[in-house]
Amino acid sequence: MIVRWETDHDYVLVHIHQDMFGDWIFSRAWGQIGTQFGGLRHRLADDQAQAMMWLADETTILHSRHFRKVLEVDDESLQGREAVTQLSLLDSL
Repeated sequence: MIVRWETDHDYVLVHIHQDMFGDWIFSRAWGQIGTQFGGLRHRLADDQAQAMMWLADETTILHSRHFRKVLEVDDESLQGREAVTQLSLLDSL
């Protein structure tokens, strides 16, 4: 699952997925739209339920900061694959 929120200047993108060992990974990328300022953090969840709880927490926090959800897709969709590619580029910086 991939979810992206934006304001006029900033974005946050969350990717929840299983790695090749079956572990649940919660990846969070953030930054300023149109710049290279930002970051990327990966967290290992105990299970899918914990990762989804972190997503719910993230949603609450970002909503309170006036971010709007602009994307919520399965990571196997075309939009999802494009978003994962963007995350991969951030990971190499």
